[in-house]
Amino acid sequence: MKGKYHIVVQNNRLRYELTVRRNITIIRGDSATGKTTLINLIEQASALGENSGVDVVCERPCRILSGNDWNLILPYLHGQIIFLDEENQFIKSQEFAAAVKASDNYFVLVTREDLPNLPYSVEEIYGIHTSGKYHDLRRTYNEMYRIYSPDLFTGKVKPDTIVVEDSNSGYEFFRAVCLEHNINCLSAKGKSNLKQAVPSSGEQILVVADGAAIGSEMNELYQMMKTNVRMKCYLPESFEWLILKSGQIDGKVVQNILEQPEDYIDSQKYFSWERFFTAILMENTQNSYLKYSKSKLNEAYLQGKMKQAVLDVMEGICWGKEEEKDRTLLKGL
Repeated sequence: MKGKYHIVVQNNRLRYELTVRRNITIIRGDSATGKTTLINLIEQASALGENSGVDVVCERPCRILSGNDWNLILPYLHGQIIFLDEENQFIKSQEFAAAVKASDNYFVLVTREDLPNLPYSVEEIYGIHTSGKYHDLRRTYNEMYRIYSPDLFTGKVKPDTIVVEDSNSGYEFFRAVCLEHNINCLSAKGKSNLKQAVPSSGEQILVVADGAAIGSEMNELYQMMKTNVRMKCYLPESFEWLILKSGQIDGKVVQNILEQPEDYIDSQKYFSWERFFTAILMENTQNSYLKYSKSKLNEAYLQGKMKQAVLDVMEGICWGKEEEKDRTLLKGL
């Protein structure tokens, strides 16, 4: 399943709107925020049709999945948007994660819990905001908002230490860059180790992780940023996405993909967008000097123009260029 889908769920009192564009979307929120009501409305529409008084408007069928026989039902569902709530304990299981990976459906999971078995994006974690947009009609309008807005990660930062999520090519790249600029570089060796890998000292810390799959760790990282103002996160889709975004990989198709990735990424083939961007980078460099391997960094990516193009994508991060520029200006006075 590919593409972006706008969903409207409404009756004569309530209206919900949500746009999904990846295989996994998370809706969070405390009690009484309308999460369960949304699930109930979709369930009523599925069971009673027009007699339910609920309209579900979407290009794809929307339905609920629940109960002990979920694993028997799911293989027969295709090209649908499936809603599940946290009462279904199986959503935390490895069996469910494997079923999502093999499925050609999109999943909207309504839960307050982190789900480490699933690689969901930091950009696809939503809360529910209630507004009075339909006050005159006595209807409550519930719109979704991103809990971890990109605004949380803006602003300039000159790190003393960079903590990189992985230990592969991405880490090798940042380790080499950090060595040039006298910055400490650490590998967390996996997203689940990020909390333990972040130093407790008072230095400026930058965490670099794959935003496409870091969703389950984001709550802890966010709480850490709230208690440590000198810690920041930079969360691109992936290191491979940074390389593609740099513009150094030829091909109009690549740039088209970066503009609307949801139109190209088959959710059944790629469990997360990170895997897709890795495949695209490997495919587009396999016969060139930039041939990419995730396990071992090609040294061509550490050379002059190529390296700088990747760093330029990372807006707001100071690698020491400002200081060098200031010294050059002072010499000219």
